[in-house]
Amino acid sequence: MSPRMMRRRVVGRSLIGAAATTAVVVGTAGAVSGHQQQKAAQSQAAAQQQADAQQQMADLQANQEALAQQQAMLAQQQAAQPQGPAAAPAAVPGSSMDEKIAQLQKLSDLKQAGVLTEEEFAVEKAKLLAI
Repeated sequence: MSPRMMRRRVVGRSLIGAAATTAVVVGTAGAVSGHQQQKAAQSQAAAQQQADAQQQMADLQANQEALAQQQAMLAQQQAAQPQGPAAAPAAVPGSSMDEKIAQLQKLSDLKQAGVLTEEEFAVEKAKLLAI
């Protein structure tokens, strides 16, 4: 072989070697960069999950405090209400037997017309008969 041919082969080999080295360096750099990006994304996702969990805990505590306040207000309202016996039924004017019968008839007519329910009729009847 002539020295010129050898020179071309050496130059050719060195170009191929340089290209191969460059490819390895670029590939390695890309892999490292991708790994770093993935690691950063995982770290960011973990931080977001932690922030979400903290927000949920804060919301839960706020709801519990609001519920406790509502229960305290309800207890105060119940304590403020008098616990005495129920008031006696109001007396119906005119306690003669004829008036009671007439009023019972009117109540019965109202019940049959659908104006009074069975329960309302029973309450009013009890008031009339209690006199």
